[in-house]
Amino acid sequence: MGLVMPDIGLLFWMLVSFSIVLFILKKFAWKPILESLKEREDSIEESLNSAKKAKEEIAKMQASNEQLLKEARQERDQIVAEAKDLGEKFVKEAKNRASEEADKLIEKARQSIENEKSAAINEIKNTVASLSIEIAEKLLKSELSDKKKQQTLIDSSLQEINLN
Repeated sequence: MGLVMPDIGLLFWMLVSFSIVLFILKKFAWKPILESLKEREDSIEESLNSAKKAKEEIAKMQASNEQLLKEARQERDQIVAEAKDLGEKFVKEAKNRASEEADKLIEKARQSIENEKSAAINEIKNTVASLSIEIAEKLLKSELSDKKKQQTLIDSSLQEINLN
């Protein structure tokens, strides 16, 4: 029962040893422990502030990224529209060039036809002239006094012309 009911001497020495330990702790350990707790509290607070700043920067970067994405989409749409317009322009130019080429070819064909037509007419004229000369020669070679023979000669010459 000595432990449950301590003696005055034991209490005195316990109080003295506790006071010495408390004094030693206060003198040597209390300040470093409080300083380390203060440093830890400061570092935690600094970490929280850094995390808050990082979060704000991330939010700003996300907003900036969204803005950049929006601008990139607009630029892409603009480039696509320009490319589409340019393609349509090229198609129109190609159609115009093809139309001009077709018109030129048609005009050349018309000129060629006209030239061939003129050549054919000239050839027909030459042929008619030579046939007329041949008929005249035949008429002159035959007897010119008899009208019946002249008519027969003309008819036979015309039949020869129709056959050729």
